[in-house]
Formats: sequence, C-alpha cells, structure tokens
Amino acid sequence: MVPNEAHQYMGIIRLLQHFRWTWVGFFIVNDESGEHFLQVLEPLLSKNRICSAFTARIPQQAQLNGMHEINEMVQSIHLPLTVARVNAFVVYGETLSIIWMSYFLLLGAPEHSKTKSLERVWIMTAQIDFALTSLQRGSDLQMFQGAISFTIHSRELPGFKTFLQRVEPCLSERNGFLKDFWEQAFNCRFQCWKVSEENNDACAGKEKLEGLPGPLFEMRMTGHSYSIYNAVYAVAHALHAMESSRSRHRTKPRHQQVGFQYLKSWQLHPFLQGVSFNNSAGEEVSFDDKKEMGGGFDIINMLNFPNNSFLRVEIGKMEPSAPEGKRLFINEDIIMWPRQYNQVQPVSVCSDSCRPGYQKKKKEEEKFCCYDCASCPEGKISNLKDMIDCFNCPEDQYPSKNHDHCIPKSLTFLSYEEPLGISLASVVVFFFLSTALVLGMFVKHKNTPIVKANNRDLTYTLLVSLLLCFLCALLFLGRPRKATCLLRQPAFGIIFSVAVSCVLAKTITVVVAFMATKPGSSMRKWVGKRLANSIILSCSHIQAGMCAIWLGLSPPFPDLDMESQTTEIIAECNEGSVIMFYCVLGYMGLLSIVSFVVAFLARKLPDSFNEAKFITFSMLVFCSVWLSFVPTYLSTRGKYMVAVEIFSILASSAGLLGCIFFPKCFVILLKPELNNREQLMRRKN
Repeated sequence: MVPNEAHQYMGIIRLLQHFRWTWVGFFIVNDESGEHFLQVLEPLLSKNRICSAFTARIPQQAQLNGMHEINEMVQSIHLPLTVARVNAFVVYGETLSIIWMSYFLLLGAPEHSKTKSLERVWIMTAQIDFALTSLQRGSDLQMFQGAISFTIHSRELPGFKTFLQRVEPCLSERNGFLKDFWEQAFNCRFQCWKVSEENNDACAGKEKLEGLPGPLFEMRMTGHSYSIYNAVYAVAHALHAMESSRSRHRTKPRHQQVGFQYLKSWQLHPFLQGVSFNNSAGEEVSFDDKKEMGGGFDIINMLNFPNNSFLRVEIGKMEPSAPEGKRLFINEDIIMWPRQYNQVQPVSVCSDSCRPGYQKKKKEEEKFCCYDCASCPEGKISNLKDMIDCFNCPEDQYPSKNHDHCIPKSLTFLSYEEPLGISLASVVVFFFLSTALVLGMFVKHKNTPIVKANNRDLTYTLLVSLLLCFLCALLFLGRPRKATCLLRQPAFGIIFSVAVSCVLAKTITVVVAFMATKPGSSMRKWVGKRLANSIILSCSHIQAGMCAIWLGLSPPFPDLDMESQTTEIIAECNEGSVIMFYCVLGYMGLLSIVSFVVAFLARKLPDSFNEAKFITFSMLVFCSVWLSFVPTYLSTRGKYMVAVEIFSILASSAGLLGCIFFPKCFVILLKPELNNREQLMRRKN
C-alpha cells in the first residue's frame, strides 16, 4: 500500500543532484534494514558522482551501563559531524532512531552553542516520523530546523479533523488503545468513573487532542495513516466485489455459504488486484501491474519553533510515474534553510567547483569527489563547471585565452585589399609596365645593331614571356578559386620554362656562332633560327607535358587548411600531387642551372657580339632566388607562403629583365653613338 522503497532511493539521489550536494554524510540505523539501505544506495551514489563522506551507525536500542559506554557512543555519533565541508546528512531509520541520534549529538555538542553547532541540512527518509512519547517530552528538536523529509503521499480527508476533536475515550467500547495513548499523551491516569478531588493525577476527561504539542500528536493525517485508510477501503471494496461475484454464481443454499469469518487471505487477492475507486479525498486508488499501489512521495520542509512545535511545509514531490527528467519537483522559493546559512542554499562538496577552463584532477588515495583543479592543456577547453576532461574545439574554432570557450577562426588569404597584397600587386604592375616599355623600345629600335645582335626574335619572345611571368603573379592574389588553382602553378611553370629556354637558346646561339667562325668548322649548319626555335620548343614541351599529366591525374583544387594556424583558417590551393609540383619546379631549376653553366663558360667572348656576361649574372640571380625559395616556402604557412612564391616570381623575373635588358636600354637611350655598326666593328677589332 506504500510506494516502492526503490523510488525513495532514486528520490534521494535526484534531490542531492538537484542541490548539487556531492559530499554527503549518512546516519544509518544499526540493523538489517540499515545495511540493506546502504547496499542499495552506494552503487547509485557512485553511478551519479556522489560520495559518502562517512557512515555513522545509530543504535537501535542503547544500553548505557557506564560513562565509558556513553562517551564511546557520543564520539561515534558526534565525530562524523566534524568532517570538513559536509553540510548535508541523510538519516535512515525509524522514529526512535532520531531520538537517540539527537540525544547523543546534543551530549557531544559544545555547551555555549549546542543547537547552532548541530544545524545542518538533515534529509530524512519516509520511515521516520517526528513524534515523541511522553518520556521524551522535553527533547530538543531545534537542531532539525529546516530538515527535508520524504513522506508517503497523503491528502486531507474531509471530516478527519472533526473526528479527532470529538474523540472521547470513555464513550468507546474498545478503549484499550485509546486508554494507553491518552495516559501517555496527557501524562495522566485514565479512568471513566468519577474521580475524587484528591486524585490529582487522574485524567479530567476534558482533554482535547488538538491541545497536544505537534511532536506528540498531529491533527493532520500522516502518510502512514493515509495508506492504512486506503488499505481498509481497498479490502472493503474487494470484499464487496467477492460478495457480488458469489451472488451471481450462487449454487448453494444461503445457509451453506462460507462466511467472511472463514475467508482465507489468498482468496481475496484476485479481487484486490482489480480494485479501483476514488476515496473521500477525491484520489483514485488502484494497483498497478506490479501489484503495488501507485503514488510517490511528498517532500516536506520542517519548520521548528522554540516551544518544540513544528510545521510541515510541502516543498515538492517525487512522482515515479512522471516522464524522465520531471520525476522530481522542488519549489526552492519556499524552503527555509537552517538558521546558520542565512537563507542561502548550503554547499556540501569535498572540493570547490572547477571553473570553466579547468578540469578535475583526482587526489591520490581520496574519493573521486575530492579533487584539484588543473588548467586545460593547450588547444583544449572546458565550458562547464566540474568537467572531468577538457575537449578540443571544432576544426573551425580555437580555444580562448582562458580555455573556457571556443572562438571562430577567421578566414585568411592573400587579399588585394591588405597592405601586403596591395604592395605585391603594385610591384607586379610596375615590372609589367617596365617590361612593356623595354619591349616597345626594342621594337622601335629593331633595326639597330644592339637589338639585332643575338637573334632579335629570341629577344622579343623572352620579353613577352617576362610580361606573362609578371602577370602570372596576379593569379596567386585573392581568394583561391577553382580556375585560379588550376591555372596558376601550370601557367607559372610553362611560362618560366619558356623564358629560361629563351635565355638558354640565346647563350647556345652565341656559342655556336663563335664556334662557326673558325675555318672548317662543322657548326656552320647549326647557325640560324632553327636551333633557337628547337631549343625553346623542346624544353617548353617537356614542361607542358608534365603539367598536362599533373592536371590529368591530380589537379590542384581550392582547400581550407584548418590545422596549420591556431586562430585562422587558411584558404589555399591544395597542389593535388605534391610530387608533380616539385617535378615542375625541379625541371625549371634544371633549365636555369644549365643556362647558368653555358653562360658562365661563354662569358669571355667579345662583348660586342654577345650578352653571355649579362646572362651569367641574370641566371646567378635566378638560381639564387629559387634555391632560397624552397626552404623559405616550406617554413611558412598561409598567405605568407603565397607571398614567398610571388616574391620569388617577381625577383627572378626582375633579375632576368634587369641584368639582360637594362644595359642595352642604357646604350639605346643614353649612348646612341655606341649603337652603330662602325662602333661595334671597331670594338671587335
């Protein structure tokens, strides 16, 4: 008829979780029921991250034969109260357990502040009633001010209070129970005949139950009484159902029917299971499929007064049949906490909460509720209190300075709008215009000896390729797109290969021309445009073939690098096949080294007819730039990696332009007298 005790266990756990009390003391009656309570509750505590700070046993019956035994009992009950940081205590036992516990606690408390030193949050189970006998009439219950108690659900029944007010033991035919109760409650001798005036200890007959203090007798129906009330009516309804069933299937004469006095209890069970009725309080009474009476627990806040009376205030409910997450309801606004907490919710934890940005670090040889707080390691955060482990932010976010939240990473790339991008774009435009100016100058003076020397068409091809080299750098600026990613590395590789091939062709042409001037030389057949064109086409086609394979097998594509930088997402072009990227770069480097070696060997030929000395310097600059490019490129990330490649393109192209063509421009513009055939022939001789 009472709720399953397992629901009370979960109610205690949920209550502790609700108030975040994880360091809790237990006072348990020292008998089999107390041990069973611990066996069931301890796994639930561990599962829900709650620790028992101590477990003290309350004697079921105290036999105190001397001061030594009294002191031992006082120590065993009172010492646990000194455990640090414990403010919540669960008490399991019966009504007498509370009396013994309060007695020993008061004996061990300091004289100057007995009650105040014992004020804690006492959590009582439903088995305990605050009721005193006449022998404990003077017991002090002030220490239980603000206690929270689970009680069996009850409702006020119409007419119950009136019935209690009219109880007169002398009018009851069976007054054995009332006689004993009356004598204990009113501390008098009960008798229903006239009492002489000399008999001062006799009951006057005018005593009223409502005049008794609350701890001795309550005028409300308690949960236990409510269960008994429902049980009586349930049996009555079951008997009625049985009698109705008999009436429908009556086969024997009435005098042969078995009366209720011969009824066996098991014969009533089928009828009890089907009982369903509304009691006088308007609540439905029925049994569930587990043959248990449905219903939960009321949660009561005890308010004690100096005259040892108390008031029960309902502050919540434990409803086992409610949906998960709504089974416990607590109205915190009406709770009266023990006086020493000044109406602030008490804290009962072994260690203070770890703030966001920290994680729990277990203390050696102590329970898991006792811990230190360690800062989250680099790269991780904790955004809630008391987190066991810190965790990584999502890929597109990074930890804050305090490691307590994640911050979205900013998207970064080499933009036209930032100073570095504007500077590089300005340099590109400057060199492009400079190259175009040189090309225009050479076209204008195309018939002069200095332009015609060393193959004029090769000079034009080299200048056009340098124009495209400078423009190629613009493909690396701005947010990477599919088209720019596909074009920029292959375009850079092919155009530079054409430029270096032109330089190589120029140098080889000079060498072949001078070798052909020797009498009887077989090199005369190689003199002409065919050799230069063959060199350019063959060298460029090899590079173009590698780029085609690259684009066909694993082409570059736009990508987001979320790992290289802590606070930024790098928008970049993923090269696809890194091997092909370095093959293209390596082939260009091979061409430049061959050009440098050939130019270096031809540097001492007469200056009037070749530019090998200038090509040597230009290729030295070119090779130096690209040799330093590789380690610098690999050691940078993000937009600075792109900036390194753009700088290398501009520096190497500017080196070719400056070392090869600016000396010629100097002669054309400032020394025109040197740009004639006679002067060249004189310098030759």
